[in-house]
Amino acid sequence: MRNTLTVFGAGCLGGLVMCVVMWLFSYYGITQSLNVRLAGSLSPHWMYPRIVWGGLWGFLFLLPIYASSIFARSFVIALIPTLITLFVFFPFYEGKGVAGLSLGILTPFLVFFFFWVWSLTAAISLRVS
Repeated sequence: MRNTLTVFGAGCLGGLVMCVVMWLFSYYGITQSLNVRLAGSLSPHWMYPRIVWGGLWGFLFLLPIYASSIFARSFVIALIPTLITLFVFFPFYEGKGVAGLSLGILTPFLVFFFFWVWSLTAAISLRVS
């Protein structure tokens, strides 16, 4: 039970950091300069589902993925929610096309980057705890 609550909390923290990074990318025009229409916000309505999903994705840290470094482990774990977002959520639930390419050609790379930020934050918080 302790491990389950710990990985959920770490995932929620990762989701919070991911939301802030997405907002910073939007605020400073980085996503727009890459011709990608992914917008971040600091509104509770926008952040809440991403934080909860971050906690749920945190259960991936219970999988026995052994990597030599925290960066390698976070890289591997970030691939799973990235692929599901690109090939399930974007095309079927949000109508953004396969891999969200209707949002911009670099969308898959930014989605992976944001999930890597989530995963790295969660992995670091798990290591610290």
